[in-house]
Amino acid sequence: MLLVYTPQITPRVKYTFKQVCTRILGIPVNFTSTVEDFIAHDSLKMSYAKKPLGNEFFVRSHDLLFENGLNDLEFTVYKWEETKCFFINGDISHLPFDIFSATFYLLSRYEEYLPHVKDEFGRFMATESLAFKNGFLQQPVVDIWAQKFKKALQEKYPDYQFIDKLYTVKPVIDVPLAYKHKHIGFFNSLTGFTKDILNFKLKDVYHRISVLVGFRRDGYDTYKYIINRQKKSKFKFVFFFLVGNYSTHDKAISIQNQNYVALIKHISDYCLVGLKTSYQALSNVLELKKEKQRLELITNKSSVGSRQSYSKVNLPEAYRNLVELEIPEDYTMGYIDYLGFRAGTCSPFYFYDLDYEIQTPLKINSYQLLDFALLKTNSLLDKEQKVAQLVNEIKNVNGTFIPVFHNYTFSDEPKWNHFKIIFKQILNA
Repeated sequence: MLLVYTPQITPRVKYTFKQVCTRILGIPVNFTSTVEDFIAHDSLKMSYAKKPLGNEFFVRSHDLLFENGLNDLEFTVYKWEETKCFFINGDISHLPFDIFSATFYLLSRYEEYLPHVKDEFGRFMATESLAFKNGFLQQPVVDIWAQKFKKALQEKYPDYQFIDKLYTVKPVIDVPLAYKHKHIGFFNSLTGFTKDILNFKLKDVYHRISVLVGFRRDGYDTYKYIINRQKKSKFKFVFFFLVGNYSTHDKAISIQNQNYVALIKHISDYCLVGLKTSYQALSNVLELKKEKQRLELITNKSSVGSRQSYSKVNLPEAYRNLVELEIPEDYTMGYIDYLGFRAGTCSPFYFYDLDYEIQTPLKINSYQLLDFALLKTNSLLDKEQKVAQLVNEIKNVNGTFIPVFHNYTFSDEPKWNHFKIIFKQILNA
């Protein structure tokens, strides 16, 4: 066990050290503010303060983990060997940066509480982030810093047996619209026919008719392919189904449709199933509760978690609603148009509520790749190289790779050419 001496044991200190030491590095950690207890401890120990007590392993602390609420923070990002960091320390510290304050800043999404420019859907944009502006968005810096901390501890305590995590993959399949033509209702089918005819999309008219009369498989019905991939994979896929009401933003299929219900039940026999929160439910906890109950009634299982519509996370309200409804995990933290690490990590972490200064039970699974972000890359070779670079970054720190695909990503639509190859590349990495 690692014993940490610090003059003040705050919720921020406990949250950050447990994430870095226990969840990332596998080292049990405890805390003390009593010098005598610290001296008596005969295993791993370190001090986290302004000055060391003696010649122990020491990391000089900045003020962030001892503050409350939000404050104006001024710091500079520096290069640190193969990565970057901030909250620089002097030579007296065993680490040149206070990685714990830097980790808390990124995991708490401190910057998303501060004034920033949002996109048309009210989302925090990658270009507004510290990581993007300083060129470390494509690195899991929190995990890299943790490995540097581990290396320094090993030098100080060479006899201690450290445990290594294993690289894992959690593929996410987002299902905002289960079928393109089938089971979407008479009115929506009629509207689609009319639009295709008025726009002279005769090929689309032919495809629609072929699907409806049963001569052709629906373009978005890729579930047989996905299930076959699941059967061959050692990693469990996580599906997110939309069960909210039809609206301007969500073209949901009615849960009164027994074919749709049967699909969700079928998928839940092979994969984990969670709730794709509708756009309306993002700011309406009663609607969110209704949707959660609908899904759990269909699967007869507790929802494994949620993924917000349009990948929208409004902090802290969105996550507080999930906590209130005891939804255990969320898979929305990421960027829609850039590959990389929104929270600076490839390890699951818990939502820390900065207003109440508490760690909540909501586990955040921050994704690093959304299929739409790869559409910005033209050739298959370029796509494969980008994915390979991302995989290598995560493998280097034994992290968790969370790619997000949609059911229609594996369709025959031209823009999704080669995405089955990319998916296979990820599963076989």
